[in-house]
Amino acid sequence: MSKNKGPALYIHIPFCLNKCRYCGFYSEPLQNQNVNTFISALLKDLFSYDLHGPFNTIYIGGGSPSVLPRENLFSLIEQIVTRWAVKTEFTVEVNPTQVDEDFLKTLFGLGVNRLSIGAQSFDQAQLKFLGRNHDRQDIVTAVKLARQAGFENISLDLIFAIPGSDLQSWRCDLQSAIDLGVEHISAYSLTYEEDSPLKKDLDAGVVISVDEQTDRRMYELAIDMLTQAQINQYEISNFARDGFQCRHNLTYWANRPYVGIGPAAGGYWQNSRTLNVANVKDYVERINNGQSVFAQQESVTGVDLACETAVLNLRRTAGINLAEFQESTGYDAINLFAQAIEKNRQSELLQVEQGSVFLTRKALPIADSVLCDFASI
Repeated sequence: MSKNKGPALYIHIPFCLNKCRYCGFYSEPLQNQNVNTFISALLKDLFSYDLHGPFNTIYIGGGSPSVLPRENLFSLIEQIVTRWAVKTEFTVEVNPTQVDEDFLKTLFGLGVNRLSIGAQSFDQAQLKFLGRNHDRQDIVTAVKLARQAGFENISLDLIFAIPGSDLQSWRCDLQSAIDLGVEHISAYSLTYEEDSPLKKDLDAGVVISVDEQTDRRMYELAIDMLTQAQINQYEISNFARDGFQCRHNLTYWANRPYVGIGPAAGGYWQNSRTLNVANVKDYVERINNGQSVFAQQESVTGVDLACETAVLNLRRTAGINLAEFQESTGYDAINLFAQAIEKNRQSELLQVEQGSVFLTRKALPIADSVLCDFASI
């Protein structure tokens, strides 16, 4: 990871072409918003921060930034690049059906050097279940066009434990992603967000979730297949070829500063953890009226900072680097978390070795239960 201590920038575009079944309340229909007004509000919010020098990384995600009218998305990127350079990595998330050769070449020409494609699955039945409007060929075409545009750093998002799926269908998804030769794969178990159509269907018995044992076996299959393909796990849900770990996300897990812009965007700036209001109209009105956009704001210092850093660090397969932890928090992790470390070492869920504390392979499918032991003292 880059040693640069500069901040990261995250911009959240909370729009989708259609309301995905699993998105929940934060997915806003674009046609109900004035796009120019929205982009102006984003930039006004960003320019209000007292920032000096370039961002270390930039990530524009959502939702789907590629659902924006192209001239608006290009203008947003151009204004950011003109005012702040990016030293290492500039990612934009896209949906497979929202890209073509001209779009991708323009993105690359503006300085975007990493693409994250929301594949979710290569199985048509599963894509239909999720409410996605693309198919296998759209994913293949998107990757091919991205290569032709010059992208050498491409990530695919995949979801497993989708109702109706099994180990064989998940194996096919993984193999399809591997065969495309991408540099990075994120693999997440399907979550049932509160207030989402999917969660309501689950509660009503319309949908039956994949059982816990199958979910775990799918996760372990992802680790095995991707590792064999030299796409190595570096975080609980993320895998990359050597040198292609997502630097932006590594900033989160190192608990380093990042600015969060847009509705429902989180941020960590000047020792303060923030969450913006989720409603687009409310966000824009607050910006234009000179009001704070924070729905939540909490100062994080002392032991709270140490606990938060430990939990985030442990998401990485490299775990807690003891020397870096002491430098960034002022605490000795071995002493501070002595009880939690000993408990989980005895259960073979944690390992302490060569100046680091990290999860064992046994712990990865149940990582949350270990992380909870570090969340407070």
